[in-house]
Amino acid sequence: MPENLSAPAVPTRPGGAWSLLTRSFRHRNFRLFFAGQFVSLTGTWMQNVAEAWLVYRLTQSSAALGSVRFAALAPIFLLALVGGDWADRADRRRILLGTQTAAMLLAFALAALCLTGTVQVWHIVALATLLGITSALDVPTRQTFLSDMVPRDDLPNAIGLNSSMFHLARVVGPTAAGVVLAAVGEGWCFFLNGVSFLAVLASLAAMRVAPRPVVLDRPPFLTRLREGLEYAWRTREIRQVLALIALGSLFGSSYLVLMPVFASDVLGSGAGGFGLLMTAAGAGSLAGALVLTLRKDPAGLWRLRSRSSLLFGAALVCFAQSSAFWLSAALLVPVGFGMILFMATSNTLLQTLAPDALRGRIMALFSMMFMGVAPFGALLAGFLAESLGAQTTVALCGAACLLGSLVLGRPSPATR
Repeated sequence: MPENLSAPAVPTRPGGAWSLLTRSFRHRNFRLFFAGQFVSLTGTWMQNVAEAWLVYRLTQSSAALGSVRFAALAPIFLLALVGGDWADRADRRRILLGTQTAAMLLAFALAALCLTGTVQVWHIVALATLLGITSALDVPTRQTFLSDMVPRDDLPNAIGLNSSMFHLARVVGPTAAGVVLAAVGEGWCFFLNGVSFLAVLASLAAMRVAPRPVVLDRPPFLTRLREGLEYAWRTREIRQVLALIALGSLFGSSYLVLMPVFASDVLGSGAGGFGLLMTAAGAGSLAGALVLTLRKDPAGLWRLRSRSSLLFGAALVCFAQSSAFWLSAALLVPVGFGMILFMATSNTLLQTLAPDALRGRIMALFSMMFMGVAPFGALLAGFLAESLGAQTTVALCGAACLLGSLVLGRPSPATR
């Protein structure tokens, strides 16, 4: 959608890597979105780290870690298509204002339970489930909202910058969480996350987005969902991308779920080391996202997607073998780099292939495969680790990712 109600674009010097990297910042709405989301996502990563540490401190169970992650992400698998349908037919900014407000209230509720010393694991599971329902509506809308803020030519750059911002927050958030955890405990991480949502709410309120055209004659809800599913299934390239995302999410999420086990039992590094391990993975992810922002066009993305998925699987197998803290932290850099570059190139390819009328539903399928399949992988990893150990579990999951990349990662003749 043209940004015809926005302030004039910020001029940039033609040519050069910097102007190529930052070209989406010419658009006022994207600048607002980027700033607000960065603050909010930093708080979200603080909460993710603190929540995992709290669950493991209360239970000493890797299965409990998997169960909480399942509760947080399973609703996305079940309800993302509803969120994608909303994103295709409703005011996306209003949806985001509602979902971000709900997430803020849930963060404050968890903070209150923790700070009053009354928190129990079932509280965490219940609040994680409610947050998952909120995310099912939020994630497809947020992905699709990028096309409302920048023109189509700048969309790959906007997706890359959005991924970069997400993973820059992934570097800052766990580092801050490690400090706050060691100083004052988990409750204040949850409280700071609640406060951070004020930034994204303010940025959304300040945007000037042209109203979307109202379509009065719409097919029934189930017909709209079937349209999106049939288009994705008929289009070989979309089907291929979604299949590898699902496999990578099912097995690739294992290392994140079991990170508290690695930090506490395998590496003996405590809460501070846990934060540093998450920071190392986030630094690699940030580098991977920045690689995507420097691409001028989608040419070569299929090859880049294949190579990055192979790197992710191989690095994950190597990480699982390490029992030295700094070697493990170093290996998490290529793990994060490969995973986010694979997921970000897949996101860009899907947004490029999807027609405007179906983009919300196609991105809902992306959310289902990326985030909605992850809870099943979390449960699998948690229960396997109970019997096989964390290192063996992650090694097997990494090998599955590597094998899947070899089978599904090669581009089809048409995409070459």
